[in-house]
Amino acid sequence: MVDWELIKKLIQTVKEEDISGLAIEEKGIKYEVKRDRSGNITHAIPAPAVPVAQLPVVPNSSPAAPADEAENKDLIAITSPMVGTFYRSPSPESAAFVEVGDSVEQGKVVCIIEAMKLFNEIEAEVRGKVVKILVESGQPVEYGQKLMLISKA
Repeated sequence: MVDWELIKKLIQTVKEEDISGLAIEEKGIKYEVKRDRSGNITHAIPAPAVPVAQLPVVPNSSPAAPADEAENKDLIAITSPMVGTFYRSPSPESAAFVEVGDSVEQGKVVCIIEAMKLFNEIEAEVRGKVVKILVESGQPVEYGQKLMLISKA
């Protein structure tokens, strides 16, 4: 069972001590709290304490072919600022924030990342056109993972 009071104490300790993160293991569960570069708590996750050697290796993405690298020089990647679940729309019945081919302005919400039951709006950092969406709605994402590509206008 998740110890929410312990998670709150860990978050408070990370903030008060001004450290980048903290991980502890208690009763077979590993708790980890991390901060991003701006100082915000990016995630606080309880996970079964499993030695790293026993975890399966899952590749994030396939390496880009040299031809793709030449094409991607003019593309800007929108990346996940946190660990969570990617959603293309505000609710299952709603239309997606953006589709491939849509023009976006800087600051336009392009997706949501859910982390710890909080829904975080992710905004376009540049003005341009959505070229490719790299993640399916409902998939888990990692910190720094590319979510979509935008051709800068």
